[in-house]
Amino acid sequence: METKTKRTPRLPRVWEALLTFLVLIVIMAVGIIVFKVNPHMPMFVGVVGAAIMALLLGYDWETIETSMKDGIYRALQSIMILAIIGILIGVWLVGGVVPTMIYYGLKILSPGIFLIAALLICSITSLATGTSWGTMGTMGLALIGIAQGIGIPAPVAAGAAISGAYFGDKMSPLSDTTNLAPAMAGTDVFTHVKFMALPTAIAYAISLVFFGVLGATFSTGGSGDISQIDIMSNGLKDLFTINPILLLPPVIVIVAVALKIPAIPGITLGIIAGLILGLIFQGNATLGHFLDAGMNGFVSKTGVESLDSLLSTGGLMNMMSSISLTILAMMFGGIMEATHQLEVLVDKLLKLVKNGPALVILTEFTCLMSNVTMPEQYISIVVPGRMYAETYKNAGLHPKTLSNALEGAGTVTSALIPWNTCGVFIMTTLGVGVKEYGPYAIFNIVMPLTVIIMAFFGLTLAGEDGKRLTNRADRAKVAERLKNISNEEHINPVEA
Repeated sequence: METKTKRTPRLPRVWEALLTFLVLIVIMAVGIIVFKVNPHMPMFVGVVGAAIMALLLGYDWETIETSMKDGIYRALQSIMILAIIGILIGVWLVGGVVPTMIYYGLKILSPGIFLIAALLICSITSLATGTSWGTMGTMGLALIGIAQGIGIPAPVAAGAAISGAYFGDKMSPLSDTTNLAPAMAGTDVFTHVKFMALPTAIAYAISLVFFGVLGATFSTGGSGDISQIDIMSNGLKDLFTINPILLLPPVIVIVAVALKIPAIPGITLGIIAGLILGLIFQGNATLGHFLDAGMNGFVSKTGVESLDSLLSTGGLMNMMSSISLTILAMMFGGIMEATHQLEVLVDKLLKLVKNGPALVILTEFTCLMSNVTMPEQYISIVVPGRMYAETYKNAGLHPKTLSNALEGAGTVTSALIPWNTCGVFIMTTLGVGVKEYGPYAIFNIVMPLTVIIMAFFGLTLAGEDGKRLTNRADRAKVAERLKNISNEEHINPVEA
C-alpha cells in the first residue's frame, strides 16, 4: 500500500511575502478608509491570506494552526494585563480615583499659560485613563473652545492637546499600546516604561519649551471664558467625593514600577487600593458597584455630556475589542514567523543595517510606513514588533530597546497621518485636520527623532544585561553582530 509523502515546505520568495502583506494592506485600507469599519475583520482577512500562502509554501494545516497558537501565546501576558487594566479603570472610576486626578488637572488651567496648561491637563488625563482618544474627545474638545474664546488659534490648541494626550498614551501603564509594545518585543510593561522615561522626558521637555515660547506670542491677558472647565470641575464634585488621598492608588502603581514588582501584581495592588479607598470616600458606592464596574465599566451621569463621555468607560468587557484585535494580529504574526515570510523581508531590509542606531531607524521607519499603509495604530506596533524581535535578540540588544523604538514611532506618528484611524478621529472630534494641527503636534514630531538621536549615544540602546550602551566598545560589538546577521545564508526549512 502506498503511503502519501508529506510535501517539504520551502522558503518563501520575497514577492510571495510581500504579496501576503499587500493583501493585509489593501483590505485594511479599504475596510478602514472606505467602509470605516473596525480593523478586526480586515485583520482576520489578513490571517486568511497568510494561511493560504503558508499552504502554497507546503505547510500542512496542523503546522499553520500551531503557529497561530504560538503567536497568541507570546501575547498572553499582554492580554492578561489588558484584562486587568480594564478592571482597574472601572474600579478607579467608581472609587473616584480617576475623577480626582482629572479634577486637580483642571485646576492647573490658567489663561496666562494656556498652551502649557493644555499640554499638562491632557497629559494628566491621558495618564489617568490610558486613552489618547478619550482625552482628545473630552478635554481636547473643551480646550479648543476655550482657546478660541481667548484668541488662540484652534490648530495651536489642538497641537498642545494632542501632544499631551499622546504623552499619556505612550507612558501610562493603563494604555493598550504601552502594554502591546513590550508584549511584541518580549519584555514586561514596567521594564518598558522605565526605559522609555528618559527619551520621553526629553521630548516632553522640548514640547513644554515650545508651547511656553509659542504661548507668549499670543495675547492671554484677559480672563478668558473658562466656564467649560468650571462646569466639568463642578460636575466631578457633584458626582464624586474629591480628596487628595484618592491619588494614592496611582502612586502605589508607580512605586510598584520603581520596585520592579511584576506588572500583574503591581496593577492588582492598584485595584485593591482603589477599592478600599473608594468604599471609604464614595459613600453611595457598594461592593456590588465595584464588581459591576470591574466587569462592565462605569457609566457617568453628571449631566455634563463631555464629562460623561470621558468617564463612561473601563471594565473587562470594554477591553475585549483590544484583546480580540491583539489575538487576531498575533495569529497573523505567528504564521508569518513560522513560515519565514517575515524572515525573508527582514533579511532584505537588514542589508542596510550596519549598527544599533541604524536598526532603530529601520524599526521606526517600518512603524511609520505601517501607519501609512495599514492605517491603524495597533498594527504599526504588532507587525514591526514581530518582524524585528529576533534580530534585536541576536544582535545582543535587550527587548526593551525594540519596545521603546516601537512606541517612539508607532504610537505617536499615527496622529500625523490624515487617513490613519487616529488622524481621522482627531479631525472628526476636534474639527482640525492634520495639515493644520500637524506642525504644532510637537511631541509627536520630536519623539521618534529623540529616540534616533539618543541611539547614536547608546542611550536608547540596551545590552542583554539591560544596561544602556553608552560605551562605544559595547556598541561596536552590536554592530559586529549585525554585520554577521546580514551576511548569514538561510537554509530551506525541512520538517523533521
